[in-house]
Amino acid sequence: MTNIFNAINLFALAKRIGRPLILDGALGSVLRKSSFPQTSLWASQANISAPEKVIALHKQYIKAGADIITTNTFRTNPIAFADYNSKYDYKKLIKQSVSLANKAAEGYPIIIAGSNPPAEDCYKKERSISSKLLRLNHHTHINLLMDSGAFFILNETQSHFDEISIICKYCSKNNIPFLVSLFFDDNLNILSGEKVSEVVKFIADYAPLAISFNCIKPGALLKLSGKLKFKDNWGAYLNCGTGAYSDDKITGCVTPEEYLNIIKTILPLSPSFIGGCCGSTPAHIKLIKEYLDGKHNN
Repeated sequence: MTNIFNAINLFALAKRIGRPLILDGALGSVLRKSSFPQTSLWASQANISAPEKVIALHKQYIKAGADIITTNTFRTNPIAFADYNSKYDYKKLIKQSVSLANKAAEGYPIIIAGSNPPAEDCYKKERSISSKLLRLNHHTHINLLMDSGAFFILNETQSHFDEISIICKYCSKNNIPFLVSLFFDDNLNILSGEKVSEVVKFIADYAPLAISFNCIKPGALLKLSGKLKFKDNWGAYLNCGTGAYSDDKITGCVTPEEYLNIIKTILPLSPSFIGGCCGSTPAHIKLIKEYLDGKHNN
């Protein structure tokens, strides 16, 4: 696999520069504003139908201050394609997505995270596929991302323990640099019912690059921080949109200024990285970078 050395030392960089690394913000919800329809492929078809828009968005996040950009592969996994009669090939979409991210990053010291989503809808509690298909989905998607040139695998919005277990065991066994980012409810449980604190302990045993939390509400993260002592490398990128916990329609409602104030409450917990999830834009990331650079102190 490629770029293992860089990935392993990724969050040591945060300590050297004295601030969290900055992850980019939303891709899908921004691209969908450019008239991409809602399908089981989210906005990943833009990798083929509008590559220039994907590159332009990556560049906007880089110029805003992102240290890490995420591939537009949130719905290029095999299970998503099984639910959609697509003219696209998921292998081609994955390879193209990583290529577009690398093109956008040319000339910049940018880290490319390969986005690996849940096999099914992010907010779906009931499993409708077999364990065999679940394993095949993640093994295939992770391999294709790494073989295409991702630095590490960002397993996003994960909320089912069987899925998390598959990801951790596979990446650990195959020396694939990985990060698991959890989605959980206001009761501090993932959707399959386990307590977040217990899931974090499980993941930590497989030596991930970091453990993260994404697409959750800010209050939920602060509630978790009161019960779980964050240590080692961890990060967060929160939901900034309406339609939280639903893919039906997401529009921005948390302004960049409001989101910066939320991030300020997280910084004392010493995150290794921060970014934005659904509803966020380059403007949200820009304000965070300015604040961390001491240029925005309000």
